[in-house]
Amino acid sequence: MIQERNELTQLLNIGEKLSDQLIQAGIKDAKDLKSIGVERAFIKLKTMDNDTCLNALFAIEGAIQGIRWHALSEQRKAELKEFFKLIDKKEN
Repeated sequence: MIQERNELTQLLNIGEKLSDQLIQAGIKDAKDLKSIGVERAFIKLKTMDNDTCLNALFAIEGAIQGIRWHALSEQRKAELKEFFKLIDKKEN
């Protein structure tokens, strides 16, 4: 697991906590993360922990794009916020 964590934490925005959560969700490395995509990865995390927040969604998208999440386009942030609202309603 250390090797997997190290690979995920090499991605921008992914710290040890998020890395551990992704691994628990079955996402073992950058290739898995990019293959599954931000929405499916987030759903897996949200299913495991309903308190998973919007910042995690932004962090994952930034990691996939290879940029800091703060640099996501305003349009992409708006799309992700809408997705988050839909998922958050389903879980509550």
